[in-house]
Amino acid sequence: MNWKLLITTFVMAGFLCPMAWSSSHREAPLIANDPLADNTDLYAFRSPDDPNTITIIANYIPAELPHGGPNYYTFGENVRYEIHIDNDVNTPGDDIIYRFTFQRVNEDPSTFFNIRLGMQNLKTTYTMERSLDGGATFQVMLEDGIVPPNYIGTRSIESQVGLNTTYSELMNNSIMMSSGGETVFCGPVDDPFYVDLGGVFDLGNLPRQDGDSRDGLAEFNVHTIAIQIPIDMLLKDGAPSTPTSILDPDYVIGVWASASRPATRVLNDDGTAPTDSGNWVQVSRLGMPLTNEVVIPIGLKDFWNSLTPYDEITDTQLDPSFYNPELALYMDDDQFGPAVPAFSALRIQRNSLQGFDFGNGQDGLYGLKGDPALDGTALDDDVFGTLLLPGPGQPRSVDLWPAFHTGVPNLAPYHLATGKGGDPLADGKPFVNNFLPNGGDMLRLNMAVPVTPRNDENFSSLGLIQAAVLGLTDPTYNTTADLEMIPNMDGFPNGRRLEDDVTRIELQAVSGVVLAAIGLWYDDYTAGDPNPVTDDLLGVLTYSTGVNANDKPFSESFPYLATPWAGTETDQ
Repeated sequence: MNWKLLITTFVMAGFLCPMAWSSSHREAPLIANDPLADNTDLYAFRSPDDPNTITIIANYIPAELPHGGPNYYTFGENVRYEIHIDNDVNTPGDDIIYRFTFQRVNEDPSTFFNIRLGMQNLKTTYTMERSLDGGATFQVMLEDGIVPPNYIGTRSIESQVGLNTTYSELMNNSIMMSSGGETVFCGPVDDPFYVDLGGVFDLGNLPRQDGDSRDGLAEFNVHTIAIQIPIDMLLKDGAPSTPTSILDPDYVIGVWASASRPATRVLNDDGTAPTDSGNWVQVSRLGMPLTNEVVIPIGLKDFWNSLTPYDEITDTQLDPSFYNPELALYMDDDQFGPAVPAFSALRIQRNSLQGFDFGNGQDGLYGLKGDPALDGTALDDDVFGTLLLPGPGQPRSVDLWPAFHTGVPNLAPYHLATGKGGDPLADGKPFVNNFLPNGGDMLRLNMAVPVTPRNDENFSSLGLIQAAVLGLTDPTYNTTADLEMIPNMDGFPNGRRLEDDVTRIELQAVSGVVLAAIGLWYDDYTAGDPNPVTDDLLGVLTYSTGVNANDKPFSESFPYLATPWAGTETDQ
């Protein structure tokens, strides 16, 4: 062993995450140099074909070229890939953890081909462990899990000189059942995220003003860890087996994913594999999408990656990026709005109801602090007001900060404006409850909310945005303030479905659409007018990034992801 090169693996971090433009693909400087441990996306949703289960999908390794041979991307050894679940606000930290570790063998070292004559080079298997005590102990639930090879091409997969099978069969044979009752799949898939990366990072050119928009992740693959878990295994201790309503707080879970590496790596000068040792260090994490790319200053990105959500919730140095998000500056004509013409339809409320200013540095609703009008609402200091109205000059503490830090409670003012009679602080139509305030950035999912069938004519990739539109404008739902299941209430940010257009939803949220949904309408609405559907509201609702769907259709059954692109079929 050569000790000339001793490398202590970096402690990764990132930064706090208000809204951002592109899912976590190469989102922070340090993790960009370690793609095998890089979280790209996280999904959590009630399974459409098996609604008694929840599907969680954690993707890793950004922008895999399908034809990237002879050494194709695969899960890394000496990496702990983990999916973390919080189901009880009264217990600190994680309640359930799934840990995956991967092993590779070279079946035929005499060839440079990855697949030949029925054998694979770097054939990968995995072990899945589960902890039910916050990581204190782990139990092996699945060993020698099968990871299908990369889809190199049809000769490698289908011919007699290759594996003599089909890729669909390889994927189906890789769906495993654990001893604990979870269904599991690990392997390469088409990257389900869609966004115009070239446009968005070209100073916010989304949609492109000078040409056609293009999905920057089309024809790229990622590696996925997908688990389907019965809901009764995810409930906190003492929760009823049947929810009391579709917004039962006992059915709320928080989900986040991470990757960790040993602290020390020794490189050898004889071509043998490095030796890793020392304590495990978290180098990447992901909860809500679009949180660690462009809003937070680059100097804090790696710091964010090093934190757990439970550290982050108490780290106030990161909060300003939520209270006054940079993106809002480009949606404000008094700031830098004119410099970003692609965002011209997105304009934050500066004079909502002729009294509330949500521009950066303004007070938003803080001027109501201590007002009896807040009594009994979520903004009451005796309820959650100390969290949601922490001080002046922090206007987005009432919408963006809770969306990413706590979830949203089923309390006024977070009801739809339907039934409020023009008073945004009044009780209205109950809409969402995914409140879980003991951690920071996580996907929060209320498992009691029914599935919107993918073939439903009302199914929409706009998730809760579309559900709000229906609840405010559709006579099927807007004639009563009673709690009803509105299509797409199971969509982002109540969890995240594969189809959800999170880039568009989050840009609309930065532009104040959540505030509008609860009755804090846009500036071109005059308080007391009967119709709040103004040009500004329509502009936000009809805004499009130019890329509205994935490049491949999703499957109707677990793991729902599309097969990976073959190295011989792409135009990259």
